[in-house]
Amino acid sequence: MNFATNGAAWYLMRASGVVTLVLLTAVFTLGIATTTRWRARRLPSFAAVSLHRSISLLAVVFLGVHIVTALVDPYAAVGVAAVVVPFVAGKSAFWVGLGAVSLDLTLALIVSSLLRRRLNLRVWRGVHWAAYLSWPLALFHSLGMGSDTGTLWLRASAGACVASVAAAVLWRLRRAGGPEKHLEPRGAQPA
Repeated sequence: MNFATNGAAWYLMRASGVVTLVLLTAVFTLGIATTTRWRARRLPSFAAVSLHRSISLLAVVFLGVHIVTALVDPYAAVGVAAVVVPFVAGKSAFWVGLGAVSLDLTLALIVSSLLRRRLNLRVWRGVHWAAYLSWPLALFHSLGMGSDTGTLWLRASAGACVASVAAAVLWRLRRAGGPEKHLEPRGAQPA
């Protein structure tokens, strides 16, 4: 028996998918925190940005493991094209397609981050707004795909992810409506 046929790929695919969702949730919430220049009291101001970057890299690693194991697992039966081309998978095309769209948006985020110094700030920010669509697609992919969709542990994990993102978004909206302009360059005076 090899890795793909003894079930190890299947377990690793499931586990890496859930870990990726949790890490993407952390990336999403830290991204919101960094746009509002949040920082913990005892940490330097660059800590949130560094943590956001580090967790982003870790999420990419787990996403890569999730994709590779989906490709080699005979039970998943995901082809290479279905990984990046939405809704072409033979089995569970809709749910795999949501994952493919989320991956495509994530790839755009990765490329734009790597090219950040060469991109106009508006272009870079515009691409990063894709994160607001990528994350829920990954969430729905997780909840609609696989053998764990009805389990309490997966629903609880997804619920915690949704609660975290909802709290971060509400916090950002509340701060955006406040008297301060939080996206102004440091030292700039509000008009």
